Amino acid sequence: MTDIRLAPAVADAFPDTLIAVVTATGLRGHEDWPATAGALAGLERQLADGTWQPADDNDPRIEAWHTAYRSFGTNPRRIRPSVDALGRRFAKKGALPRINPPVDSYNSVSVRHGLPAGAFDLDRVTGDIDIRYADGNEEFTPLGEPDTVENPKPGEIIYTDTSGVLTRHWNHRDAHRTRVTEDSAHVVFLLETLHAVRDGELLKTAALELRELLAPHAERTAVHYLDPGRSRVAV
Repeated sequence: MTDIRLAPAVADAFPDTLIAVVTATGLRGHEDWPATAGALAGLERQLADGTWQPADDNDPRIEAWHTAYRSFGTNPRRIRPSVDALGRRFAKKGALPRINPPVDSYNSVSVRHGLPAGAFDLDRVTGDIDIRYADGNEEFTPLGEPDTVENPKPGEIIYTDTSGVLTRHWNHRDAHRTRVTEDSAHVVFLLETLHAVRDGELLKTAALELRELLAPHAERTAVHYLDPGRSRVAV
């Protein structure tokens, strides 16, 4: 089992944080996922006919993450939260990227609900996962750049295991080592809000939607929640 832990200092700084932890075991990423394909196509149709748009900088869900980024020294106009970057790309291109079915699933849920999402291949994670402030000594290899090594700045919020950083700037970019591919069989997906009072039900709806996309292609799925009152979840 892997524990995912929310550090006390992060919980104190962001006391209304709520993170949905969705797990899938026995995932089959090589088969067709028609519900995920339909979800992506449906969002693209809605964008094209003007009946829906992704959350932008003026949306309170995005504004909250911009404020959080600034609090730990990251410029959110240059280094954007994942949902912000995905929504901007979608609005500009009119299409969402097709990576692989598990990633496409969480991307569709993320952009639909305006919530950051990410995932780790748990078979590539070492030890437990901590959401904490960086001390400046950690190393991070960005997704798609296996020969690059970065050092998060002290005070930046990161996801990290015992081997290195899994996500920089809380939810800006995931690591190459724990990336989710078609071969990933044991995956943890994360959906996040900083305003559980306002957006907690939205987050729970999104988590269940993601689970419904995963379940037909997995042996087991589960949903847990991480917050300052329950700062540890075993997956």
